[in-house]
Amino acid sequence: MEYTILILLLPFLSFLVLGLGGKWMSHRTAGLIGTASLTVTAVLSYLTAALYFGADRLADGTYPVHTLWHFTWLPFTERLSIDLGILLDPISVMMLIVISTVSLMVHIYSFGYMKGERGFQRYYAFLSLFSMSMLGLVVAPNIFQMYLFWELVGVSSYLLIGFYYTKPAAIAASKKAFIVTRFADLGFLVGILIYGYYVGTYDITPGAMTAVKGGSAMISLALGLMFIGGAGKSAMFPLHIWLPDAMEGPTPVSALIHAATMVVAGVYLVARMFPLFIEYAPDVLHLVAYVGAFTAFFAASIACVQSDIKRVLAFSTISQIGFMMVALGVCTSTDPHHGGLGYMASMYHLFTHAMFKALLFLGAGSIIHAVHSNEMSAMGGLRKYMPVTHWTFLIACLAIAGIPPFTGFFSKDEILAACFQYSDAMGWIMTAIAAMTAYYMFRLYFGIFWGKENKELHAAHRPHESPLSMTFPLVFLAAITVVGGWQFILPFGHFISADGQLYDIHLDKQIALTSVAIAVVAIVLAALVYRKDRQPVADALARRFHGLWTAAYHRFYIDEVYQFVTHKIIFRCISTPVAWWDRHVVDGFFNFLAWASDAGSDSIRTLQSGRVQQYALVFLLGVLALILILLI
Repeated sequence: MEYTILILLLPFLSFLVLGLGGKWMSHRTAGLIGTASLTVTAVLSYLTAALYFGADRLADGTYPVHTLWHFTWLPFTERLSIDLGILLDPISVMMLIVISTVSLMVHIYSFGYMKGERGFQRYYAFLSLFSMSMLGLVVAPNIFQMYLFWELVGVSSYLLIGFYYTKPAAIAASKKAFIVTRFADLGFLVGILIYGYYVGTYDITPGAMTAVKGGSAMISLALGLMFIGGAGKSAMFPLHIWLPDAMEGPTPVSALIHAATMVVAGVYLVARMFPLFIEYAPDVLHLVAYVGAFTAFFAASIACVQSDIKRVLAFSTISQIGFMMVALGVCTSTDPHHGGLGYMASMYHLFTHAMFKALLFLGAGSIIHAVHSNEMSAMGGLRKYMPVTHWTFLIACLAIAGIPPFTGFFSKDEILAACFQYSDAMGWIMTAIAAMTAYYMFRLYFGIFWGKENKELHAAHRPHESPLSMTFPLVFLAAITVVGGWQFILPFGHFISADGQLYDIHLDKQIALTSVAIAVVAIVLAALVYRKDRQPVADALARRFHGLWTAAYHRFYIDEVYQFVTHKIIFRCISTPVAWWDRHVVDGFFNFLAWASDAGSDSIRTLQSGRVQQYALVFLLGVLALILILLI
């Protein structure tokens, strides 16, 4: 499998070619170069998965771990060094499939969506850099290489979110995403340094993880700090504020960020370090579950009232990432499969969510492309004009709502089973949040495709179905969403538990029936409220709970709290006095030294007159003074 280096090199070369020479290319040429590189990358990723999961397993039933292209970059001690290479194990191979598939669909889709846009070549260059960064992150054999690509993902997101650099909102959103995640990444970096000191290596292979030399409390601290970095990248509360504003970038970028790259990096980090979490930091792991559960509920409650289609999907992503975190966090060391159910459920949901969430965002892009607006008030009745988008969007909504036989049903059921295994309270909380998910997604669906049609707007600009370059990715992802939950379709067979064993995907009938029944009730409720042209129930509820509705619409004013803390407290109460001290005391002291040196040198410069007689006189006077001093 030495060819796997091409999985990273091809998108990187595409980035260089398009970044350096793209301005001299036509849009079609630039798009073909970027898409061709990702096509080959996707083919190589699928070939890697077929060879890896098709090979014989080890004697204990686990899959082998391969480290390829390994070399030492920066040696520190005999054991501690920063190495580079490619790690192939079940979780990294699965992520190769997820990233390459979604990225390829985004590249194809962008041919139609970004047609005629200024900076088209630059856009494809940034897409290639983003894809390469995430691919490098998931195959990293050590935590430091992961951190390097982690930061490249941050840079790529900054470039893509701010793609429309003439729009002030896009500039602000890109800076916001970059700054918030950088603060979180500081915790990640400190955690890495503590990990390296106490573990003695930056490797994250199973052998390295079992070589921890004491200091379990410090390992727990290191893992907690790493989770802060993961929480920032995956937009967990209270570090979620950057993700809704990231919608200012092109819609295909939103699909890439939300489905397969940036936001799942935090989940991947916790999953990658899972053996250490469950062994040395179970309390931190449970904290991950509580943060994930609150984030899932918080984001779902906001999604229920948003009117911008992309913001509904953004908060949906935050909520679903919370589900994945909960699944990892509810694992315990007493689990007979060593955390197998929750770990497997989280990774399974990561896979399924990537497909149907990419489908939802690309479907949203198709809708926006047709009506030239993000607001639901500009939509309604679009099923008549956009049949392909309508049916594929419906499939994605059914999947995220957890309706069988779509993929989301199977992965959500596994998460709920893991939550009930942890505690009944956690199980019912997550079941309720799953019902909220079904409600707000079908509120969105009925509002777009069945609700009151904006005939005045549609008369001025008649909606139409998107071109083949945009509908093909929709159909492809919809097909995966339909059959991806069937066990015999999965290319890697069942799913892999944390200890590398095969873990059968099975249904807990009681949990499945209960969750499906609750989801159906939520869908029916959404249909009754939002399917018709008039929505008296929704209007009455908005009036009755005006304060709560307004707070949720404004995201519970968390952004305003951050603004108040930064501008009124940090800037005014801390930064302003510090700046005054710096200008008047520190700068004043050094300015005084400069003035004193200048004045002193000016007063004694006459001593250097250049006249020999004066120098001789001064010399004699000095000698006489020394003699007198010695005599006295």
